[in-house]
Amino acid sequence: MGTAHTLPDRWRRPTYDEPVTDPYEATDPSGPGGAEPVLVSACLLGRECRYDGRHNADDALARELEQRGLRAVPFCPEEQGGLGTPRPAAWIESKDAAAVLDGGDRVVSERGRDVTAQFLAGARAALHACREHDIRRAFLKERSPSCGVCHTHVHGTLTSGPGVTAALLQRAGIAVTGVEGHRR
Repeated sequence: MGTAHTLPDRWRRPTYDEPVTDPYEATDPSGPGGAEPVLVSACLLGRECRYDGRHNADDALARELEQRGLRAVPFCPEEQGGLGTPRPAAWIESKDAAAVLDGGDRVVSERGRDVTAQFLAGARAALHACREHDIRRAFLKERSPSCGVCHTHVHGTLTSGPGVTAALLQRAGIAVTGVEGHRR
């Protein structure tokens, strides 16, 4: 039996009638007590924003961040890029994330829909959040076509290499660490 995860209200996905608020609206980028902000895939913090509407809550990561005095800034590039939750699974079509960033490849859903624009918009929004709040490190969900650091999906198959957001953040000098999720 798993542990129930209770999310702070600012990490919860709004219901249909609620206005969407910007989780980065705090004026002090270091947040409470001057803690260093780090970008974290929102699903790793228990937010139900995976493609299938579930989460990858990682209690070990949450404890590690707290012990190191780091402030998690939750972010889901796919939602920020305009894709809903749940959504069809997606993957890099044939090459890699670098090719997507350079305009030489696409991201497609399992239904064949081109979602490259949404993946690029989400990656750019993640980079913007990092720059705006002086974030120099990110902890991202492995095996994601957006956030994977060491592994992502190309043509529906797990492959070595980063996802689109991880690749863009790496290009910009942000240190990225891959996290599998679901550790207790």
